[in-house]
Amino acid sequence: MDTTVVAIAGDGDDSFRRPLVAHTEEIHPYEEPPSSQRAPLDAAAAQPEQQRKPQRVASLDVFRGFTVAMMILVDDAGGAWPGINHAPWFGVTMADFVMPAFLFIIGVSAAVVFKKMPNKTAATKKAMVRAIKLFILGVILQGGYIHGRHKLMYGVDLDQIRWLGVLQRIAIGYFLAAISEIWLVNNNSVDSPVSFVKKYFMEWIMAMMITVLYVALVFGLYVPNWEFKVKISNPTLSTPISLVEMKTIHCGVRGSLGPPCNAVGLVDRVLLGENHLYKNPVYKRTKECSINSPDYGPLPPNAPDWCLAPFDPEGLLSTLMAAVTCFVGLHFGHVLIHCKNHSQRMLFWLLASTVLTIFAFLLLLLGMPFSKPLYTVSYMLLTAGVSGFLLLLLYYIVDVIHIKKPFILFQWMGMNALIVYVLAACELFPTLIQGFYWRSPENNLVDITESLLQAIFHSKRWGTLAFVLLEIVFWCLVAGFLHMKGVYLKL
Repeated sequence: MDTTVVAIAGDGDDSFRRPLVAHTEEIHPYEEPPSSQRAPLDAAAAQPEQQRKPQRVASLDVFRGFTVAMMILVDDAGGAWPGINHAPWFGVTMADFVMPAFLFIIGVSAAVVFKKMPNKTAATKKAMVRAIKLFILGVILQGGYIHGRHKLMYGVDLDQIRWLGVLQRIAIGYFLAAISEIWLVNNNSVDSPVSFVKKYFMEWIMAMMITVLYVALVFGLYVPNWEFKVKISNPTLSTPISLVEMKTIHCGVRGSLGPPCNAVGLVDRVLLGENHLYKNPVYKRTKECSINSPDYGPLPPNAPDWCLAPFDPEGLLSTLMAAVTCFVGLHFGHVLIHCKNHSQRMLFWLLASTVLTIFAFLLLLLGMPFSKPLYTVSYMLLTAGVSGFLLLLLYYIVDVIHIKKPFILFQWMGMNALIVYVLAACELFPTLIQGFYWRSPENNLVDITESLLQAIFHSKRWGTLAFVLLEIVFWCLVAGFLHMKGVYLKL
C-alpha cells in the first residue's frame, strides 16, 4: 500500500523523523505473538532487545479519537441536552472532562516524540513552528472570522477579534510541555525509581512553579471596580438603532472565584482588552443570568449587570494552569517509555491517577471549587486524574488483552485527530456544505438531515443526538479512509 504522510511541520529534527506509520508516536515495548501462543502478560517484555520490533500503542490513538468524538458530541448536542453541556460556572459535567483529556494526551505524546533528541535546537524550532501554526489556525477558526453554522458569512472586525480559544490553548500547552521535555530533562539513564525522579525532577519543579504562580495571582491580585460596554436597541424610534451603554461592576476584592470579580477575568481585560474576549460566556447559563438555567435563556428579573459582560473561558491565566495538564501527561508518557511491562505501567498510572483525584477532592473540601472557566487547581487535578484512569482502562483493553475491533473507529479518528477537529468540531465542513442550498438557505443538506432525524424520532432532542452520532460515525469513516490510504494530516 502506498503511504503518503502529509506533514505541515514535523515533531522534531529530520534526523529522528519517524517513518510511515509513526506519524504520532511509536514505542518499542515488545513483539506480540499470536493469541494462541500468547504467554502471560509480562512474559513478552523479557524477550531480548534485538528480538523486539516497533509496535504502535493503539490505546493512545483510541484515547485521542475518543476525545475528539466527545468534543463533537458535547459541542453539537450540548444545546439540546444541557446535562452534557459545560457546567455554568462551578462543578463539572461530562463536557468539562473533554478539553483536559486532549491536553493530557498531548503531554503523553510529547514525552514519546521527544524521548530522543540529537539536536535540541532543531527540536525547539520545530516545536515553536508547530505551536505558532496551531495558534494562528485557532485565531482563524475561533477568532470570529468564520461565523459557524446557520450564518452564511465570514469576516471579523480586527478591533473585535478573539485572540484566544481552544486551539490556542493547545498550542501554548504543547509548547510549554515540549520545551520542558527538550531542555529540562537530563541524559541520565533510568534504572530505578530514584533515577526516574532525578531525570524528570526539573519538569515537576516547572509544573509546580506554574501552579504556585496561578494560585498567587488568583488569590493575591486586587480586582477593582470595572466597566464594560453593552449594546442596547431602542425600539421606540421609527428606525431602531443600537446604542452603547456603560455598565459598572463593583468588586474591590481579592481572591473571589465568582463570575464578576475574579483575577482570571481581570488579567484578560487588562492584557487582551474587553473587545477581544468571548462575548457569550458560560456563566450566562447560571441561575442569576438565565431563567432556563442550566441552559441559555432570557435574563431573569433583577439580573446582575455582569450577566452581559464578556469573559474568555480560554483566557491567559486559565491557559497557564491548563498547561500543567500537559505536564501530567508527560509523566504518564515517561512511565510508558521506561516501564517495559504492562503491570508496571498500569500500577504507576493507577497510583498517579488516584493521588491526583484524592488531592482534587481535598482541595474541594478546603474551599477551592471545580471550575473549568477558571481552570482551578482542583479542577486540573480532578480532570487529569480521570484522564489517567481512562488511559489506564483503554490501555488494558486495547494493548493488554487486545480487544481492538470495538474501538477501531476511535483509533482511526485518533490517527487524524487534527483534521477531524478542524473540519467537524470547529464546524468548518458543515459551514461549507450549508453554503450550497436550494432557493432558501435553510434548505441545505446539513439542516435537512437534522430535521429529518428529528421528525423520525418525533423529538428535537433525540433527533439532534442521532444527527450528532451520525456525524461522529461519518468522521470516523473519513479518518479510516485516510488511514487506509496512508494519509495523515497534521501540523
